[in-house]
Amino acid sequence: MNKFNIITLGCKVNQYESEVIARELESEGWVPANDNETADICIINTCTVTQKASMQSRQAIRQAIRSNPEGRVLVTGCYAQTEPDQIKKIKGVSDIIGHKDKHKIVENLKLETGNRKPDSQVSSFRFQVSNARTRPFLKIQDGCNTFCTYCIVPYARGRSRSMPFENVLQNIRQLKDAGFHEVVLTGIHLGCYGTDLSPATSLSELLHCIHDSDRTDRIRLSSIEPHEITDDIIELVAKSDTLCHHFHIPLQSGDDFILKQMHRPYTNAFFRTLITKIHEMMPDAAIGVDTLIGFPGETEQAFENTYATIKDLPVTYLHVFPFSSREGTPASTYPNKVPSKVIKTRCQKMRTLGNAKKNEFYRTVVGKSAEVLIESKRDKSSGLLKGSTSNYIPVLVNGGDELKNTLVSVRIEEVDDKNRVRAAI
Repeated sequence: MNKFNIITLGCKVNQYESEVIARELESEGWVPANDNETADICIINTCTVTQKASMQSRQAIRQAIRSNPEGRVLVTGCYAQTEPDQIKKIKGVSDIIGHKDKHKIVENLKLETGNRKPDSQVSSFRFQVSNARTRPFLKIQDGCNTFCTYCIVPYARGRSRSMPFENVLQNIRQLKDAGFHEVVLTGIHLGCYGTDLSPATSLSELLHCIHDSDRTDRIRLSSIEPHEITDDIIELVAKSDTLCHHFHIPLQSGDDFILKQMHRPYTNAFFRTLITKIHEMMPDAAIGVDTLIGFPGETEQAFENTYATIKDLPVTYLHVFPFSSREGTPASTYPNKVPSKVIKTRCQKMRTLGNAKKNEFYRTVVGKSAEVLIESKRDKSSGLLKGSTSNYIPVLVNGGDELKNTLVSVRIEEVDDKNRVRAAI
């Protein structure tokens, strides 16, 4: 039997796309290679959001070539889209496949064996679901029109494109029928879902439709831009038992000058008002925030403005990213670069604050009841079952395997100094 391996770097959208490719390969009789086996086809789904991600993509390509000397190595993803000439320099790469052809990988493999004629009308969205995890991703949007000055993603992913409304609902229903209890809606620019469709629609309208139906037990949203979290969405999530009380919102900077330089369409005051509004309507909601540290021109005061914003607000956790200059973006030419040592120090300070915020939030639920979706794999270090609450708290519980992929009522018992949350059934 032909064996394959897929190595995925980067975001949830890449993870979703890799899982879809894997399912298509399996449907054609391919078998995933085990860790100690070589693969006939090795697909590297790359990332280029930072210089480090590009470096890791190159490392993954070279490792795949060494590990599969007789196999074909196919490189796809954002790095393949933006830097194909760099990948061509790596001896042993069989094919470089950009985003517009990523969804045709399995189709083209079938063509090579003479099993099927080409289909030039295949959409960039494969209307199927990914079920490789307890909480599967469903990519409902791709691309970005915003062009923040530091970001390479619009150049890699292209213009915003949305999955048609009815296909989203159909896929969510298919996931429920397959036995899944939670779906994570994801996209490159999720908040602008539907604006490109005819007739145009919106993420808010989609969420209302999901809320009013019985298509699934839980819907979780991935990252949404601050100015795209409308009052209507907040009010809907607050009253819904289906929509998870969890928002992930990229701030990037708490300094208005830096925000303007980044081409971010909001101010510090707007962000503060938004977070306060969510917390007042949903005190139990998890609010995750992205910060981008060390953007050119970020003075010590500008950094402190970001730090103070996070410290003052009811934020639950942080994703802290150091600025990484990407060739071809406006920010790569900006003066007043921040020294790497300064960026590293500032990032560490932000991560320490993020850990404290997370611990503070977790401790508010001790002694309370919650519904946890138990995952299909146990926690490696403790052997306990693990799962997530609606408001994105990872929980460890003692129980049998029959509880995997089920919703279980628990009582939160304790939080340790490493932010591990234990509960009892």
